[in-house]
Amino acid sequence: MDANTIQVLIAVASYMIVIVVIGFVCARKANENSENYFIGGRSLGPWVAAMSAEASDMSGWLLMGVPGLAYWCGFADAAWTAIGLLVGTYLNWLIVAKPLRRYSTLAGNSITIPEFFSNRFKERSNKPLLTIASLMILFFFAVYSGSCFVAGGKLFAQLFQMPYIPMMLIGAFFVILYTFLGGFLAESLSDFLQGIIMIIALVAVLGAAVIAAGGLNAVSDNIKNIPGFVDFFGLATPVTNVNGVQEVSNGVPLFGSAAPYGLLTILSTLSWGLGYFGMPQVLLRFFAIRRSHELTRSRRIATVWCAISLAAALFIGLTGRALFPASADLSTYAAAENIFIIISRTLFHPLLAGIMIAGILAAIMSSSDSYLLIASSAVAKDLFQGVLKKNATDKQVMLVSRITLLAVAVAGILVALDENSVIFTVVSFAWAGFGASFGPLVLFSLFWKRCTHAGAVAGVVTGGAMVFIWNLLIKPLGGAFGIYELLPAFLLSCAAIVIVSLLTPPPSREIQKEFEAAKTFVC
Repeated sequence: MDANTIQVLIAVASYMIVIVVIGFVCARKANENSENYFIGGRSLGPWVAAMSAEASDMSGWLLMGVPGLAYWCGFADAAWTAIGLLVGTYLNWLIVAKPLRRYSTLAGNSITIPEFFSNRFKERSNKPLLTIASLMILFFFAVYSGSCFVAGGKLFAQLFQMPYIPMMLIGAFFVILYTFLGGFLAESLSDFLQGIIMIIALVAVLGAAVIAAGGLNAVSDNIKNIPGFVDFFGLATPVTNVNGVQEVSNGVPLFGSAAPYGLLTILSTLSWGLGYFGMPQVLLRFFAIRRSHELTRSRRIATVWCAISLAAALFIGLTGRALFPASADLSTYAAAENIFIIISRTLFHPLLAGIMIAGILAAIMSSSDSYLLIASSAVAKDLFQGVLKKNATDKQVMLVSRITLLAVAVAGILVALDENSVIFTVVSFAWAGFGASFGPLVLFSLFWKRCTHAGAVAGVVTGGAMVFIWNLLIKPLGGAFGIYELLPAFLLSCAAIVIVSLLTPPPSREIQKEFEAAKTFVC
């Protein structure tokens, strides 16, 4: 390991130590009771709620997946996805945040998403809605945490020129350690810090890359001749060999004719924004804020952070293609996701590069800790205490939660064993799963009094099942069927909720009375 790498290691290790200290500091309060462990005792301020929500939401794909996508196939795909995410972020904070904060408190002081669904529809005995929602969280967050571990493994392997699997395991162990100790409060406070580091790193790396490339005009001149690369309605198509490696001629990367980027594709990428209505890691911040009126400030903070971060990530990828048009280290789609790391190591002093790269580590950890914690709460709080052992003590719930956290982490590690996984692809599947199964039900639960328990179950099952069916069976047919599975699954889930609700008896008077009370409940 050379001197430069050692300096990068020092910067990254220093950051990791700070995060572990946060875990230890928060451990005492987290262990007081399950409410503190899972939602921090509803004590988050507007800045922490906003920044931790966005940091946990964006994950490693913001600093690796989005730049990699832009580097590989140009502006359109990454830009339309970013627009969908930005609009989804704003609408989620505007429409869902306050009603969900009020209703989750009124409906049995719910502290998890499955518990809110169950309490909202007054499940009494077997609790099928709670059980199905919990199992979906368990599965999709195992996939999600796997995507984070892939990003961590790629980061450390690229950084220290070490084998991928041991580097991935080191990153996973670190995340497990501080989440295990400090719970939601440690996660939220560290995510707040990580959100700051992420946006600083993105802006700094973009600025350095533009300067190194000779300015914006030079960047534009270098990439505008690539067919479809800077089009809003076209897509660059790298020419690759049978191994997926982009071909190069006389130092110039080869591209085919631009692929069309039509209306269906735009709708497909914009539909990423629908996912926000069902994202547990974001919705829990609405539960956890101190007062509902503070969510207005949180919305503004979150929207501005999201806009700056997504734009910077997108343009890092485009500028990276101008700086490193035919680098062997970026010659496949999966390898292109290292563009942020390569720019940082090339343009910054090793210590500063370590700080920039800590931004990726921050993104990875801010998401994986949320995924592990929410998955463990789904088993411990919802399945164990909610269904299997209703008189379970807080101590027992906490023990089951930590055992589950370890089990989900192991499942995520198994998902991450394939170092050729494309982070963006893995994330998109899990995002669709939550968006389609939970998103419609969140909206109907908050805004449609006629929604019934049977309709809710039908919506969750339909949305989750259609993500698998569309992705595995229908999408490969291509053409109009190649649309991102979130959109058709979301719409079919909405249809299932409405149709089944109208075909079943109206909700009880108790449920309807609570629905009306939630509109004006002060918390």
